[in-house]
Amino acid sequence: MPENEFWEYSLSIPNDPRAVTVSRRTLRLILTVHGLIGLVDVAELLAAELVANAVRHTKGPAALRVRWGAGVLRIGAWDTDPAPPDAPLPFERSADLGLEDGRGLALVRACSDLWGWQPLSRDGSRGKLVWCELGAA
Repeated sequence: MPENEFWEYSLSIPNDPRAVTVSRRTLRLILTVHGLIGLVDVAELLAAELVANAVRHTKGPAALRVRWGAGVLRIGAWDTDPAPPDAPLPFERSADLGLEDGRGLALVRACSDLWGWQPLSRDGSRGKLVWCELGAA
């Protein structure tokens, strides 16, 4: 795939735990048709964590955003809560403590090249986008 190619997709999702599966499968299809099959497994894992957090911790709709440009895949989940996400514990520590909460972002931090969040309004609703990036290499 040419590194100078740019594309972006957005999938609006309801506040429903089944949205995680829909998001994973949609992302797999997007990456496959764009020739990025090598990123599918990790990207699916990261998207599932981000979307699960958006659905679990908010009451409103959410969205999966996927963008490719300059050899970098950015995956984000938008939700209606404008508050920043809790800082993740180191993944090993949360696993040792048997914690369920906080492990998702620890996994995102451990498996992505970069992650963060930003306030972001969508369709007139205040909220935030929690995102991560994966390089093609």
